[in-house]
Amino acid sequence: MHARFSATFFTSLTFFTIILVVGCSSEKTENPHTTWTHYGGSPDQSRYFEASEITKENVDEMEVAWVYPTGDEFNFFSPIIVDSTMYVLGKSNSLIALNARTGEEIWIHANLKGITRRGINYWESQDKKDKRLLFTLNNSLQAIDATTGKSITDFGDGGYVDLRKDLGRDPSTIVRIQAMMPGVLYNDLLILGSSTGETYFSPPGHIRAYNVVTGELEWTFHTIPHPGEYGYDTWPKEAYKYVGGTNAWSEISVDEERGIAFVPLGSPTYDYYGADRLGSNLFANSLVALDARTGERLWHFQTIHHDLWDYDLASAPQLLTVKRGGKSIDAVAVATKQGFVFVFDRVTGEPIFPIEEKPFPPSNMPGEKAWPTQPIPSLPSFTRHEVNLDNLNPYFPDSIKQAWHKRLDSSKSQLYLPPSDKYETVVMPGALGGVNFGNTAGDPFDGIMYIMTQEYASTYRLNKVEPPKEDLSQNDVERVQNLYSSSCIACHGQNMEGGAGPSLLNIGHHMRYDDFKEIVTNGRGQMPGLVHVDEESLKALFKFLGGNPVSNPFRRGNTEESIPEGPVVASGGVEMRPDAQRGAPMKDYPEGADRPDAQYTTEYGLDWPALIDPPWSSVVAYDLNEGTIKWKKPVGIDSLYAKGDPSKGAPEGVRRKGLVVTSTGLVFATAKGAKLYAFDQDTGETLWETTMSHETNAQPSMYTLNGKQYLVVNANSNFFRGTYDQSKKPGALPRGYVVYALPEK
Repeated sequence: MHARFSATFFTSLTFFTIILVVGCSSEKTENPHTTWTHYGGSPDQSRYFEASEITKENVDEMEVAWVYPTGDEFNFFSPIIVDSTMYVLGKSNSLIALNARTGEEIWIHANLKGITRRGINYWESQDKKDKRLLFTLNNSLQAIDATTGKSITDFGDGGYVDLRKDLGRDPSTIVRIQAMMPGVLYNDLLILGSSTGETYFSPPGHIRAYNVVTGELEWTFHTIPHPGEYGYDTWPKEAYKYVGGTNAWSEISVDEERGIAFVPLGSPTYDYYGADRLGSNLFANSLVALDARTGERLWHFQTIHHDLWDYDLASAPQLLTVKRGGKSIDAVAVATKQGFVFVFDRVTGEPIFPIEEKPFPPSNMPGEKAWPTQPIPSLPSFTRHEVNLDNLNPYFPDSIKQAWHKRLDSSKSQLYLPPSDKYETVVMPGALGGVNFGNTAGDPFDGIMYIMTQEYASTYRLNKVEPPKEDLSQNDVERVQNLYSSSCIACHGQNMEGGAGPSLLNIGHHMRYDDFKEIVTNGRGQMPGLVHVDEESLKALFKFLGGNPVSNPFRRGNTEESIPEGPVVASGGVEMRPDAQRGAPMKDYPEGADRPDAQYTTEYGLDWPALIDPPWSSVVAYDLNEGTIKWKKPVGIDSLYAKGDPSKGAPEGVRRKGLVVTSTGLVFATAKGAKLYAFDQDTGETLWETTMSHETNAQPSMYTLNGKQYLVVNANSNFFRGTYDQSKKPGALPRGYVVYALPEK
């Protein structure tokens, strides 16, 4: 079996393992789609909900039932609901339990600075006496009693697990490892991915499973194989010692009945130049099926060989029943940033629709060897793959059009064209194009997959990494001006007052240098990591913003600052020992490892979210029974170019947005401009829409309580560029969690 292709042909041992997994699965005790106790609704991450109250006929009657304000703080947290309790992240970085009917506070665990930004996990014992919330915080895994809100101190080592350990690297060199996503539960295991950062020598993104009661590490799957493991020969010798990434930073889906975890993996580091990782690089950019009990690989498929475009698998694999050739097939489907859908038999890994290896251009970079072919599925793409004179944004003023005509004359644009230092590559879609986290959902029973997608290009040009100059500290102002104009101004504004990103004015007065450095170099939220910025330039910028660049460790322990009003039961999580503090990141290749003559990096090239003509963002209904796109609906509101025309969608219109699919034939979707829609699953017709007072950057959730059905949206973010700001209009709601329901009868 060739290492670069799908492991669809199994050894007898692997096939026997799969039979055991299916044969030994436990019986399903309840319908997982009638609750929303997981980040994506249920462990399959389908965002599918079964309830009967809200229908196509009455959805247009929905109204606000209650709002829980979060004050001036905004976050990206997606609520989970257990019985009559809703768990949210709110004021002072607090984890808060609310009455799901009224929004009344039950308890507050304050000051969890550094907590997983997207969501948490809920687990309970079979007798329901032990109920706990599991989450990551400052590179640790911790647990809180879901009933009392207090930390569970006998979990792990004194109440926490150090996630920097057990990765085959010196823990003190790991700056960032916790994922922004909560992971996924399977029985008594929490299966975790990671966010490794995207620099040279980032840590590896191995998949790990922890016991939810003890905190013990139960199993590890090496995403960058170790000697003797399958896939080791697809990398240079000992690459596992220095290559990073290849991580599941997004959503992992679990087939509970079969005990299979479907893991979408991202790119290896460094993303755009791979001379130190020649080969196809398993299991980067792969969908990997693991035995959820043991972490053993059952099968895999690599969607890109030797990725050079940051085309992570970033959205949840969808578990659906597909009807093909008169048979019902339990399938898993994964959508990609580059606009493709790959569909496989969930058990065997056999493609349900043909996939062909097609040739693509070689690299012209020294030491680099782009893989000669890439897998292309036979299903229709849901994005475009080229920027040219014919599809440039028609709303651009003439000056920008002419500039881009000239720019395209000297650049190249084509799918899977390797980045170069000799010309600019205009990649469509780019690193934030196609689907991203939260952008897929499905009806598990009818084979229809719902995809949120955006047409967003990236522009790349590689530059050699030069060693830092000793005299940089003498030119602070010049360094700041150069850095800000090249990397910051597009989002933070001409005068640092904010725009697409927040204001930076005087940010140094209330941020520590270590936090500032981590955000700039590794990225956060919509901001990419600026891997090219040297230490002296970072310090100069931090001084300019009012800060003192003295390095400090994570703030640890039970700080009593900013205790909010309300029923606060604890603060700060558990006390973490000094040895859990981070040290200096890995800076060089290990002794004896082959190394390229030079390193190259590039900007993320995200300055042009509306480079091509609309629609810029859409919701797509993908019929996997027929292999066709059933309907496609533009979403989001743009006031910069299209002036609010709903047929155009919005640039970055579905980034950090999400879906809820109901058993009554509805698809709820959020989009840029604080839009909330309800679509008809059959036709894509808009049956209801509303404009919220604040933007949402989190997944919506749905629940029922005493027969009444609710939809909750975390609408507490600032409006982005090119949208109408609703937060200052008369009658605007406070930023917070907004709960919708049908009116009381």
